[in-house]
Amino acid sequence: MYRVMIIDDEMSARKLLQASIDWQALNMEVVGEAASGIEAINIIDDLRPDIVFADISMPFMNGIEFTRVATERYKNLIIVILTGLDDFEYARQCVRLPVVEYMLKPFVRQEVTEVLTKIKEKLDKQTNRTQEVGRDITPSDIEQILQYLRDNFTDSSINLTSVAQRFGFNPSYFSRKFKQETGKSFVEFLISCRMELAIKLAKTSKKMFCTANEVGIPDPNYFGRCFKKYTGISYSEFVSSNASK
Repeated sequence: MYRVMIIDDEMSARKLLQASIDWQALNMEVVGEAASGIEAINIIDDLRPDIVFADISMPFMNGIEFTRVATERYKNLIIVILTGLDDFEYARQCVRLPVVEYMLKPFVRQEVTEVLTKIKEKLDKQTNRTQEVGRDITPSDIEQILQYLRDNFTDSSINLTSVAQRFGFNPSYFSRKFKQETGKSFVEFLISCRMELAIKLAKTSKKMFCTANEVGIPDPNYFGRCFKKYTGISYSEFVSSNASK
């Protein structure tokens, strides 16, 4: 099945798109969603989508910015831009990017199905989608990569694919070897680096949006979810508990 990701800061829009299309009939499945381009860039390597629906108007990283970053890193990724803004300039910017469709919201189910049918035909024709593994990754390579991440994890544009490309490895192979050698997935290691710094900054009572920016997750909503998952409590609760000590 072809894998689909939906990126929209409106939860209702994400749920509507997910529920209104007969994905199975198209040999597709929705494997995940994100509320911003920043969040999407952080989780896209785990989801490995073939198709992305991206809202053009989102905070912190809009659909155009996401498309620029994503299509540079993921050459075969197919992106459908969704927008409620009938704005020529936005459309003009999208035309210069490798975007399959530009669809106005609220979308019409039949129109989306027709677009997906065309995309499916295109994907079906791509019979040879294999990538060469390239040279083996050694423990020494992994140590260099770990040090690179420790030195650069505050860069919000870093993710698995960008690091794999930097060191000359196939992303899928790199992902498997990274977990094999470290015991953690790439995302888990990157988040742990960011959250350890976030904890130090939280102990100084720094505002959450400032901490989020400093650790490389400028989307405060996504940062908040990461922090709570890592520490077990919200950022504000952590700050309050340390202020009382």
